[in-house]
Amino acid sequence: MLDPELLERITARRAELDELEEQLAEVRAERDELAVAERVLERIGEELTAERTSATPAPGHVGGRAVMLIPHREAGVEETMLPPDYQRILAAVRQAAGPVMARQVGEMLGVDISAKSKLEPLRGKLLRLTDRGWLRKQPDGRFIARL
Repeated sequence: MLDPELLERITARRAELDELEEQLAEVRAERDELAVAERVLERIGEELTAERTSATPAPGHVGGRAVMLIPHREAGVEETMLPPDYQRILAAVRQAAGPVMARQVGEMLGVDISAKSKLEPLRGKLLRLTDRGWLRKQPDGRFIARL
């Protein structure tokens, strides 16, 4: 017959090892998740680098339609890399005596500003230029070119 104290120690040790085994499984699962996250971040980083180093904006696809991507303003990215519409908008904002509303930009570009449906696409382009660092939007809603 086995010593009851010895059996108790074996049972306690088995319980400790079972707990360690569970922790090890959790550690392995977390390591696998981190490996996946690292691969995703590397791929995204490579895509961003490729986008930033491309000489011209690459067309993207939205809803099955090709659309022109607006590059972020940074070193090495020239205004000439913007699509022609955006170059004209940027030039109009720069020519203004100071900050301008979307309506004023529309007037300078010859857009029919009487209809809101004609002005909203222009406002969207102004905001896109703002988001990419080409323009700055003031709290009062007026736009100004970045130096």
